[in-house]
This record gives sequence, structure tokens and C-alpha cells, in this order.
Amino acid sequence: MVTDTIADMLTRIRNANMVKHQIVQIPVTKISIAIAAILREEGFIEDFNNYQEDNKQYLLLSLKYIGKSRKPVISKIRRISKPGLRVYSKSNNLPKVLDNLGIAVMSTSKGIMTNLKAKELGIGGEVLCYIW
Repeated sequence: MVTDTIADMLTRIRNANMVKHQIVQIPVTKISIAIAAILREEGFIEDFNNYQEDNKQYLLLSLKYIGKSRKPVISKIRRISKPGLRVYSKSNNLPKVLDNLGIAVMSTSKGIMTNLKAKELGIGGEVLCYIW
């Protein structure tokens, strides 16, 4: 049993990117579905699908690569807030990832969203991860 499902998801994506896999399998949680939707919306992954195997549900993420050399679109993915050390950010002090070339995924009172969307809405929350 994995205690930190977000870190597990990010590690699976990072490992699949390093060996240039097309698809990565992730156990389904509400947060993993929300993060996958953000990754698709921001153009870091192609798509994701839900599927069931032996009464367990999984997400299949289709990773995105550039060119013939298959350079990954996700160059870095980092977990920020951990179970042992939570990191929060107020609405007036939201993180900027690579001068807004990357995104910060945040858990807010209005749901999981990017730092740019949280800034638009004027709300803060827990900074889950940085992706660029």
C-alpha cells in the first residue's frame, strides 16, 4: 500500500519518461484523475483513460514526446508538499515556475488547479507539485 499516491504518480510518470514509454499505468484516485486532467489540459500528456483489471481501477496516461529523438514534453516533475512537510501558499504569494513556462499544481478550496488559475480566482492553497 502506497501512502503518498501523488508522489507515486509523479514517480511513475518520471520513470516512464526516462525510458521513453508511450503509456504509463497509475492506480486511480480522485487526485490522480484531477492531476491527469490538468496535465492533458496544459499539453504535457496526450490523453488518459480509465480501465479496470482484476477489480482494480487504473489510469492509462499517454505520454507526449517531440520529434524523431522522442524528447519528452515533461522535462522535470517535482513533488513539493509532502506528508511530512506540507507547503501552503497564499493568494498574493503564489509560486512562479520557470517564469510561468511551467505550472504548479495546487489543491485549493475550489479543487485541484494550476497556479495560474488560482491566481485568476484569487485563492491560495497547498502546492502539490511543479511541472515544466
